[in-house]
Amino acid sequence: MPSPSVLFPPDAARPDEDQAAEPPFFGDLNLDQVVDALLAGRKVYRLRPFFYHPLHDAAAVRYRQAVAQDLENDALREHVHTFATRMRQVSRYLRMLNDLEYPYHIAGWFLEAVLRYTEAVQALADALAEADLHAAAFLALRDYLADYVHAEAFTALRDEAQAVRTELDAIRYCIHIMGDTVRVRRCEDEPDHAAEVERTFAKFRRGAVKDYRTPVYVRSGMNHVEAQILDCVVKLYPEPFAHLDAFRARHPDFLDPVVTAFDREVQFYLAYLEFIAPLREAGLPFCTPEIITDKAIAARATFDLALAHKLVSEGRLVVTNDFALHGKERIFVVTGPNQGGKTTFARTVGQLHYLAALGLPVPGREARLVLPDHIFTHFERAEEVTNLRGKLEDELIRLRETFKQATPQSLIILNEVFASTTFQDALFLGRQVMERLLALDALGVFVTFLAELSTLGPQVVSMVSTVDPKNPAERTYKIVRRRANGLAYALALAEKHHLTHDQLVARVRP
Repeated sequence: MPSPSVLFPPDAARPDEDQAAEPPFFGDLNLDQVVDALLAGRKVYRLRPFFYHPLHDAAAVRYRQAVAQDLENDALREHVHTFATRMRQVSRYLRMLNDLEYPYHIAGWFLEAVLRYTEAVQALADALAEADLHAAAFLALRDYLADYVHAEAFTALRDEAQAVRTELDAIRYCIHIMGDTVRVRRCEDEPDHAAEVERTFAKFRRGAVKDYRTPVYVRSGMNHVEAQILDCVVKLYPEPFAHLDAFRARHPDFLDPVVTAFDREVQFYLAYLEFIAPLREAGLPFCTPEIITDKAIAARATFDLALAHKLVSEGRLVVTNDFALHGKERIFVVTGPNQGGKTTFARTVGQLHYLAALGLPVPGREARLVLPDHIFTHFERAEEVTNLRGKLEDELIRLRETFKQATPQSLIILNEVFASTTFQDALFLGRQVMERLLALDALGVFVTFLAELSTLGPQVVSMVSTVDPKNPAERTYKIVRRRANGLAYALALAEKHHLTHDQLVARVRP
């Protein structure tokens, strides 16, 4: 029976993590910023391979979506957080063993790791037994842990660890220090001087007073004097330490691989949910997208995740947008004034499809998305003096490579290509690219200053970035479905600056 995983369904192929590399489009879509931000402080979990491998099977995506939906439950998520905190302590204790020098110091921290591990697993098993779970992954994990915590191997590990700890806790010894001489012996009912001091000064108590005590934190290190004292204690009480030695010898590899895999894999979800939490608090919606195959993609009240994260942290407003394709429509051609949100819209479409392919909630009130076999992006690149090619030639070579690899199931995002050439050449090349896109029947977004490309057929949808009608210089960052009309924007600007034909004629008249 396959081991339960919260990332991969039973019998699903797992990616080769050693071959994991950042997808080439990450920088263009600002997904590198998103992943860097949400993985901050989680390096130990090695999560990047999971974020670099999108899924291409709808059932596998729905498997993850169900896990993410279960983790939306605050109580369950808190239990998982507590489990993860305890497991981090276990990992820290075990890593620490390699840096310690004294045998019984090492054995003591090993025992602490086992105690914390059994506590973490038992608490998680109990929490899952009580939780209202729906995800197949969590249901399988619940059944696995229910069997695991009642199995002889686990109960023996837990009970033995607690018994050894009880024996060690019962040890009492006295230390006598005289000059540079330290003597250790068993306690023989010596009086508790601390209690005597408290009784002596009890008459001076006058209500609540400030507590001047300083907490003493447990140190993981041990100096040579402490080590020698411990050696003396071992000689005084050899039996409990013999049991500690035997316990460690019997359980050298006590970590269960399913438990440690869950501890790592669940961080994939926790990292993302923590990243989007401030955005949700700011009122931005997230949803579980419907995965479709008919290419009629749509999203409502969606936004660029990387940009939203930045704007919310600065206390600024995030503008949301809608988009939809119907029937044979395949390509969004986005036009409008500069700095109006066109590139942000293109990034949003790409981000949504990639996040959906990871099985995560996506920005928006609702979304219908496909699972592309590849995402290709073409954003402006600086010229490379080493290859002796011009900017236009570089763009054409990159586009040729894209069309060699692209299929009807690909998503292609083009942003202001051919801006370095003349209008006529750009229009000619833009039409050629659009014809290739239309023939391929792939989904695409084409951000351009060429409004003519938005009228090339029923497969093309014109999207326009808008401005404030009363102040054309002010962008609204809303991208709406309408016929491209660059002249309207130019006329609005001319009116604002009193430069229309009628305004000019009125000025020069005597």
